[in-house]
Amino acid sequence: MNIAYLLLGTNLGNKSNNLAIASQKISLDCGNIIIRSNIYETSPWGVTDQPVFYNQVIKLETENTAQKLLEIILLIELGMGRARELKWGERVIDIDILYFNNEIINDQNLSIPHPEIPNRKFTLVPLCELAADYKHPFLNVSNQQLLYACKDSGIVTKITTL
Repeated sequence: MNIAYLLLGTNLGNKSNNLAIASQKISLDCGNIIIRSNIYETSPWGVTDQPVFYNQVIKLETENTAQKLLEIILLIELGMGRARELKWGERVIDIDILYFNNEIINDQNLSIPHPEIPNRKFTLVPLCELAADYKHPFLNVSNQQLLYACKDSGIVTKITTL
């Protein structure tokens, strides 16, 4: 079995429901969700003139390869109405593979670990809930150390409690 950490994000429609539906589809199509972080309301990143996001990290156990997992995730996003019109723009759902085992993958359409992990507080805060001591396989520092060093000034507010 492979272990993947996924980041879910949404800022359109019923955000809590979007996360729940995405988790359900991931569970049905990708594998067993071992644990979920709390849900966080986060300020937009990249394109700031848009609604706030809800973000959550899940730890997934899957038989899929990283490439196959990406294919399934893209279909889930599409099925939920994801339109890729503006980079970092509004979205019904966004699902990113943060880590896949301890692998380093740099394919044309897939980079693991996700290259923006060190730069995004909205990723690191929920990720640290689940895997604070997990070491980034390329940078060889823990997620907690990445969060401590992160220069992102975005607001990350917990809105659910496990």
